[in-house]
Amino acid sequence: MSNKIRVEINRAGVRELLRSQEISAICEARAQAISARCGRGYEVSTYTGKNRANASVHAATPKARRDNIKNNTILKATR
Repeated sequence: MSNKIRVEINRAGVRELLRSQEISAICEARAQAISARCGRGYEVSTYTGKNRANASVHAATPKARRDNIKNNTILKATR
């Protein structure tokens, strides 16, 4: 008697899920929360790539760029 469980991943289904509007909305919501913790001058950008939805936070103003370089603000806001 074999106790091994075999799981077969539906790659096309996973790709479809990762590119869905729902996942994109989740990514954007998390990025917006991080941007809010960073303060003024930080912006969110989202896009759907070949394999998945992506969201990123970046320093959009010179003041925010200096703040991020000096304090690593974006990284700290992810915690």
